[in-house]
Amino acid sequence: MAVYTLGIWLVHPGRENDFVQAWRDLARKTEEDYPGARAVLMHDRDVRNRFISTGPWESLEQIEQWRSSATFTQGVEAMRELLEHFEGRTLDEAASVG
Repeated sequence: MAVYTLGIWLVHPGRENDFVQAWRDLARKTEEDYPGARAVLMHDRDVRNRFISTGPWESLEQIEQWRSSATFTQGVEAMRELLEHFEGRTLDEAASVG
């Protein structure tokens, strides 16, 4: 079963478009550095400045390598001024359908 990363991003109101662009930049660079990496960014309809990102990884070791990489640290640093809060999680798949 896969291992997933989950990010909960609370963006300063009015900076949502800037955040989406910065997140895309991080995701594209991650895909270059980790071929096969996939991610999705979702926008909360009820809390307009909250975004949720998630993606599967091959292993916990790959996640740890990514989180300690310049790609991740520079990408998150580029977003820091856009954020009120960020929470990152690592999740194990418990079940899937389809």
